[in-house]
Amino acid sequence: MVESDSQVVINALRRPRPDLSYLGGVVRELLELRPCFDELHFFWIRRGGNIVAHKLALYVFSCDVPFFSTHILVVRQEIRCPIQSLYQLGDSIADTGNTIRIFPYIAAPSRRPFGESFPGYPTGRWSDGRLIIDYIATALRLPLLNPYLTKNASTFNNGVNFAVGGSTALDSSFFLAKGIIPPPLPSLSVQLGWFKRYLDSVYSTPTERADKLSKSLVFVGETGYNDIAISIYQGRSVEEAYTYVPSIVEAIINTTREVIKYGATQVVVPGTFPLGCFPWALHALGSNDPTSYDEIGCLKSLNDLNAFLNQQLQEDLDSLRKEFPNVVILYADYYIVFYSLLREASTLGFDTRVLLKPCCGEGTYNVLSLKFCGNIGVSVCPNPNIYIHWDGIHPTQEVYRQMSDILIKDLKMNCTQ
Repeated sequence: MVESDSQVVINALRRPRPDLSYLGGVVRELLELRPCFDELHFFWIRRGGNIVAHKLALYVFSCDVPFFSTHILVVRQEIRCPIQSLYQLGDSIADTGNTIRIFPYIAAPSRRPFGESFPGYPTGRWSDGRLIIDYIATALRLPLLNPYLTKNASTFNNGVNFAVGGSTALDSSFFLAKGIIPPPLPSLSVQLGWFKRYLDSVYSTPTERADKLSKSLVFVGETGYNDIAISIYQGRSVEEAYTYVPSIVEAIINTTREVIKYGATQVVVPGTFPLGCFPWALHALGSNDPTSYDEIGCLKSLNDLNAFLNQQLQEDLDSLRKEFPNVVILYADYYIVFYSLLREASTLGFDTRVLLKPCCGEGTYNVLSLKFCGNIGVSVCPNPNIYIHWDGIHPTQEVYRQMSDILIKDLKMNCTQ
């Protein structure tokens, strides 16, 4: 019997698939033990019930003994409390209203049915309701983050959201050099500039700024989603997108480094989703070859690309931890958490008949199309809570809620104010 207090690990063990993240080696090693036993079962238990395992693990680490033959470095970092402020850089997975302030009335989330589940009207969130960053703010007993472009400093007492829907990790010059037209939206480097400018406007000295950031948590991403998506949409192959990965990861790592140099002492860097499971990708890269899809119906080639990007990101985050040994740098595995929801959809309350279908709109996933969610005459399902996908590009509030439950436990965000 194998027990773990990490829901993410147990989900991977129960429903294994090739995984290139740091968990992959652990999963493979444990599954290779199956022939040694008549039965092998995997169970999740609360951390309080796993005290013996934690003491044994601490003993192993103190002895400096390699853990499994793959010599995996297990990073034992946890959020340090209290957390009084939250800052978010990223794209539409975390945007709470910046895009609609850049393109008012044009951007889809400025219109219904966006926001119908929360708060009942559009707020600029690219979903029917709350996002992961909203649930994390609530778990930390903080107010929901206001978008930076509200330009109302009085609403930023407990943090700021700099994320912009459609944002890329890479600057526009990268795409233009390859003949790809990037979205006219602030990239990750621009958001980093906003982050610095805001802090400089509020805190008069580096010491004051550092004191504030020492009690803050900064999310750098999720980002990289759009770098891949716009390339695919403009006819580039998955194989070509592989060549972008080093630059995408470098941009994320450089931004994280700059955030730390500016005073952040606790940072969360999420990986990308398995984009091969999203309706827009299935529409753009659909194939008549059944071997192109996994058992769920996701595109294997695109998911492998995302797993590769996440692997490279985690390796570089390990290096960054060595560069800043006193900084908490956590990786949030959006890929495996989202994929685990797909695998367990029927037991989690989702309708498997529409597993890879959107609640709002169907057949076109161009946000500028008149047939995209939020436009007149575009259909919307009566109950988003049983859908994984909201508009074909973004998950529903219910998915974000269930992902957040797992991530908050796995990242041990147990602070109370």
